[in-house]
Amino acid sequence: MGIDHLPPGLQGYIPSSSSEVEEEAVVISMATVEEGEKKTPTPTMASSSWSMEAVMLPASMVLVQAFTMGALLLSKLALNVGMEPFVLLAYRNLIGAIIVAPFAFYFDRGMLRKVNLRVFGWLSISALLGIVLGIGLYYYGLRATTAAYSVNFLNLIPMVTFTMAVVLRQEKLAGRMKMAGTAICVGGTMVASLYKGPLLRPPWPTHMLRHHPAATVPAAHHNMGLGTVYLCGSCVAYALWFIVQARVGREFPCKYLSTVLACVSGTLQALLIGAAVTFFQAGGGSAASWRLGWNLQLAAVVYMGAFNTGATFCLMSWAIARRGPIYPSMFNSLSLVATTVLDSLLLGTLVSVGSLLGTLLIVVGLYVFLRGKATEVHQQQQQQPPAAGDDHGPATTTRGQLDLEGPG
Repeated sequence: MGIDHLPPGLQGYIPSSSSEVEEEAVVISMATVEEGEKKTPTPTMASSSWSMEAVMLPASMVLVQAFTMGALLLSKLALNVGMEPFVLLAYRNLIGAIIVAPFAFYFDRGMLRKVNLRVFGWLSISALLGIVLGIGLYYYGLRATTAAYSVNFLNLIPMVTFTMAVVLRQEKLAGRMKMAGTAICVGGTMVASLYKGPLLRPPWPTHMLRHHPAATVPAAHHNMGLGTVYLCGSCVAYALWFIVQARVGREFPCKYLSTVLACVSGTLQALLIGAAVTFFQAGGGSAASWRLGWNLQLAAVVYMGAFNTGATFCLMSWAIARRGPIYPSMFNSLSLVATTVLDSLLLGTLVSVGSLLGTLLIVVGLYVFLRGKATEVHQQQQQQPPAAGDDHGPATTTRGQLDLEGPG
């Protein structure tokens, strides 16, 4: 599955064994030698390229956070106006498959002959965990709560993945900073969920869409307790997706083609589940919920397919290749803060002391965890022999790093 189904920064934790790191270092070394044989950059060229990259990389990650924030708010508005979560999910992945298909045809068309029942089976399991359960449960949680509240759970996914990897014995229970970060994030989630405190009056105007139909949440859908359960289930599904995705990366290491196939599989699964849910809810089925007109729902689907699957896919892949899987996670707090502000500004969501304190703890815990993970990765890189011809220091690459699509 591709990066388009993961929240930005979800790559902050990717389980990998020492054998995988060693094999990847060999691949990097070979690629560097081949590039060195083709062209030896001058110091001026290298300096210019590095300065440009130093500006473009953080700018691209800020843009990714902006895309995610927009997708999250559009999703909330579309769900509030009555769009079913699995309907949004099915159309979103269909658009995503169409967007990525040209890249898959250009870069990975030679791998089509290697797509067999085994590969498609693994991709279908990956789609079930990352798309149907991961994003599907997140949409239900988003509909039942608020955008500002649900965005906190995106930052919990690395910690939940770490915990699941320890339970499945794919990660050692070591590293005080990782354990401390996990504990702080769990505490922050409990504070945001259980403690409200006095409401704060924001210094900006609110309720700008208060009287807009899309901003009115049906009373039957507003349930903070049930929404929290959905969001926690989404985190667990994403954690399991990471474990499976590591295997998918070994079985079929083609990021574009695997993204298209996973999107197609996820679309089919979402269609089946969505049709069943619609059938039982409507007492016999209703095709009206699947019709898209020239409205907010269509805008949400096209936006997420184009920007969160297309543009973000490329930007995240580039950033991870150049700076490693931890780099995008450093920008997560931008979308968290911006979503909280815009949720209050546009939808009139009230901000409480408890939610603000919980959010602060989650951000602190996330960065403590990522610091511990970065130290661990650095130690692994130091244990590897230096890559021949590599003038830019150790590079970091991982399998199974893709589906940007986060819920957002």
